[in-house]
Amino acid sequence: MVKVAAVAIAAAVLGTVLRKTTPELALLLALCAGLWIMGVAAGGLGAVAALMEELAGLSGLSEELLEPVVKTVALSILTRLTAEICRSVGEQGIAAFVETAGTVLALAVALPLVRAVTVLMAEMLT
Repeated sequence: MVKVAAVAIAAAVLGTVLRKTTPELALLLALCAGLWIMGVAAGGLGAVAALMEELAGLSGLSEELLEPVVKTVALSILTRLTAEICRSVGEQGIAAFVETAGTVLALAVALPLVRAVTVLMAEMLT
């Protein structure tokens, strides 16, 4: 996390300086720094995936039930990052549309989970 913090602070300071003269380069710098930071964070995803598989095996849950959760989290992260990038370039309206689309898509992705929970509850009641 120290490397991430150092890159983020350096990019923020450089971005502030660049934004005054060349806002396009400031945006490019922010995107590059963000991609590098996400690449570093992606390294930890392997451990998270392994733990989720282990927990699914221990609990007897199928991957069909865990898949919507993982997709919803991924959509949430992507939505948040995209909206923040839009806001950083002054496009608050587009950011609001991105957030709305992300919410709708997260609900759509979660529908199989809702269906599975409903079926499970119906089975328990009968």
